[in-house]
Amino acid sequence: MDVYNLTTVTQFILIGLSDLPEVRYPLFVVFVLIYMVTLLGNGSILLAIGKEKILHTPMYFFLANLSLLDIFCPSATVPKMLENLLTEKRNISFIGCALQLYFLVATMGTEVFLLAVMAYDRYVAICFPLQYTLIMTRVRCIQLTVGTWAAGFLNSVIHTVFTFRLTFCKSNQVNQYYCDIPPVVALSCSSTYVAEMLVLVIGGVLGIGAYLLTFISYIYIISTILKIQSAEGKRKAFSTCASHLLVVCLFYGTAIFTYVRPSSSKHSPARDRLISMLYGVITPMLNPIIYSLRNTEVKGALRRALCGRTSPQQT
Repeated sequence: MDVYNLTTVTQFILIGLSDLPEVRYPLFVVFVLIYMVTLLGNGSILLAIGKEKILHTPMYFFLANLSLLDIFCPSATVPKMLENLLTEKRNISFIGCALQLYFLVATMGTEVFLLAVMAYDRYVAICFPLQYTLIMTRVRCIQLTVGTWAAGFLNSVIHTVFTFRLTFCKSNQVNQYYCDIPPVVALSCSSTYVAEMLVLVIGGVLGIGAYLLTFISYIYIISTILKIQSAEGKRKAFSTCASHLLVVCLFYGTAIFTYVRPSSSKHSPARDRLISMLYGVITPMLNPIIYSLRNTEVKGALRRALCGRTSPQQT
């Protein structure tokens, strides 16, 4: 290719929803409602945990961080998507695309690590209940939380830098409704080997490490629960981790499908967009619903917080 034919990309066109022009207004309404439910649901979790002293425990401290991530993650993509649906412009600046990708990957990466920490917390609580308060101290919880956020955002710096160091001269049309690593890398006319290997190697090592920690924790948790003699004891023990396990399965199932595969593999763009919609928009909305429906303490705290009452322990 002649170097003089290369053009510098100054903006990208998000074409993920361009094949549905006749339903863009209904889609706008649907995504507004989903986004509002996400903000209200996760905001309610944060309010309940903040107001209720009974919820000032490590498990709910980590849950509060998960709710923050579930607010930040769709906030990186949905507002721009709503703007494009409403105006039909579909464009995003080069810097805007880089920032969108950075915050999306950062929040997703942080959530991977946080889910592993939450699994470890449940492992200590169920397998070592007498030592729980000695192991999961306030300082330890803060250290683990800071570590997860730092790891997620530093990981995103690496991916963002190597993605946007590529030369873009094929096209500026991103086959997605937001800027993400696979569809942006696919537009490059330079070698994408390093960027793709970073996703597979760094993302794979960190993701598999976090997954193994989660998986091993639940092996010990389930084996410990099965040893409990009373049915009521088993029910109570399992209820404390069932919500988290459901969230883990939902998150990993969609994220692994999107990232852990080479770009050369055959795949359907429409299916990719659907999967991305699940983990980028739907999952953050479902997480507070899952926790509030399956956790009696959260349900009680939400009722008291919304009605302005205090918990019995606070009166």
